[in-house]
Amino acid sequence: MTTVEQALAAALYAESDADLDTGASLLAADPSADAELALRGQELVGRAWERGWQPADVVRMVRRELAEPHVRLAAELVLVQLKRYERLPARWAEQAEGLADAVRGAGERSEDRFTRATTVLELYRLLLRLPAIEPVGPVPGTPVHLPPVHGEPKTLTRIRALLAKAEATEFPEEAEALSAKAQELMALHSIDEAVLAAGGHRGDAPGACRIGVDAPYETSKAILLDAVASANHCRAVWNGDFGFSTVVGFEADLEAVELLYTSLLVQGTAAMTRAEAAQRAGGRKRTKTFRQSFLLAYANRLGDLLSATARQVESTASTTLLPVLATRAVAVAGRAEEMFPRTVRTRVRGATDEAGWQDGTTAANRAHHGPGRPRLP
Repeated sequence: MTTVEQALAAALYAESDADLDTGASLLAADPSADAELALRGQELVGRAWERGWQPADVVRMVRRELAEPHVRLAAELVLVQLKRYERLPARWAEQAEGLADAVRGAGERSEDRFTRATTVLELYRLLLRLPAIEPVGPVPGTPVHLPPVHGEPKTLTRIRALLAKAEATEFPEEAEALSAKAQELMALHSIDEAVLAAGGHRGDAPGACRIGVDAPYETSKAILLDAVASANHCRAVWNGDFGFSTVVGFEADLEAVELLYTSLLVQGTAAMTRAEAAQRAGGRKRTKTFRQSFLLAYANRLGDLLSATARQVESTASTTLLPVLATRAVAVAGRAEEMFPRTVRTRVRGATDEAGWQDGTTAANRAHHGPGRPRLP
């Protein structure tokens, strides 16, 4: 039995710190075991792919359960493992690029061999215990037909630019106009994609992606993501234990949901910080209930506003397009039911802070409406 086999046998299936220390001591005393240990880590990462996990999912789970040294090590293992494949699915490539940037920005850490071995074994123990989850696409190496990529559609580029400006501006009125225009473009883009699919008889089918929903206040964030998904012809299913929501929909709509949710969350967090500072300046000290109520109201109100905008845009579509949209909606609902046949609705704890609710509602209105646009009652 090799040193690595002895160490893994001692540490991976045991709960006590003593067994973990035994495995780490064995590895620390044998530098020649490092190469085999790294290969075992890549094998565990590969098994995670087979169980439905993707790079961002794995690293997110490590961050939730362990510490920053484990996160860096997990990212390094993932990147090395992905280099084995000549071609990656688009979302995998994007996630790998993000992990590479994070690893480069983290800098080198100085650790003794025992500490390093402990980190490795703790990470491997977590990877070994990852359960099977619903897959949202092919794993690397699976033979699939990938259409040629000709760059991002111009509409998505415009939407991305609008949302970036909305996040950066210090003027609420400007952010309102930019975000509202972005949602309108998303609705029009979805209609255009439906027309192209129907006219070209493309065999499009709904897909899925995962979007991180991180603490704190993850319930409100999950509600916000659900609101954005629903307004853009998608379904969102939240997994609170793993810190993500799975969004089901057609590819163009999935991209729009990712863009808009990320931007609205950034805008909402900034608005919450400003509103909280104003409350504290007035002598208020209870900030947690204020934040919870703020974000819950923000998500709730935006759900109404986004849906209203999307339906208004769709009302201008020709009557011949309505059956196409209905067919796509049925396809998305069917795919979501197929992936998650046992979903349950969860009762959400209501808002308890009136000031937070009012400020969150106001921030939602500002994030959605442009100057001169009528407010929904």
